[in-house]
Amino acid sequence: MLTDTAAIRNYFTKLGLEPEIADIYLALHTHGPQSMSELSRNSRVERTRLYRLIDQLLESNLIEVESQYKRGIIKAAPISNLRILISQKEQELQSLQDELELIEQVLGRNSLSSPATRVQFYQGPQGIRQMIWNTLQAKTDIVSFSYRILDEATGRAFMERWAAEFEEKNLQERLLVNDEFIESWRENKPKVTNQRRIGGITYHHIPEETFKITHSASVYNDVTAYFHWKDNEVFGVEIYNKEIADSQRQFFEILWPKSTPEERF
Repeated sequence: MLTDTAAIRNYFTKLGLEPEIADIYLALHTHGPQSMSELSRNSRVERTRLYRLIDQLLESNLIEVESQYKRGIIKAAPISNLRILISQKEQELQSLQDELELIEQVLGRNSLSSPATRVQFYQGPQGIRQMIWNTLQAKTDIVSFSYRILDEATGRAFMERWAAEFEEKNLQERLLVNDEFIESWRENKPKVTNQRRIGGITYHHIPEETFKITHSASVYNDVTAYFHWKDNEVFGVEIYNKEIADSQRQFFEILWPKSTPEERF
């Protein structure tokens, strides 16, 4: 349960205002009109900081300043003035919505995206995790090949969460692996006591003379995802295009009969 102060701070933050503005506004409502020194003390906002925030409060119509003899007195504006601020936010959002079509056209002319194709690049371990997590959106069986176990790029904890979701969704994947993948599995097995095959994945081995696997790739839905990690190089790319996905899937189907079930791990 939020306290009154926390609730007000949270609400003002959602309006795009500094949390300290909520402290100032609450102090004015609690103690009434005040001088700058009084307001600094009651709101616990340092005085020089308070001077900078006063302009924001005025622009937001949250305070009024009365000039008295040799000093200004600050008082809270009616709480209903927040509706003015909300209305301004709504107008800003509508303006952004109105301009979105133009922005989409501009970006469409200056990117690798088109109505039929979208290309998404990823960098670093977190990028690889996102790509692998995206495969959980598969509405079709996944076909893949890999040269190393994914745990090396993502970490074991992530792969355990992914595997649980994969099995929960009853997804299916056919995976081509090479000798390097098998060695990767053996190298990592001593570090992980519960390392296991993931339910729903069919593992096949393909000889290097038939197809040399130098990176990892997955095809699902209309997506073709390529990713690679080695030493300090970690990157990936997703291509959203039906024709490309279909052709990569056909290439996989040519390779699959040339592979054999993998039983070595």
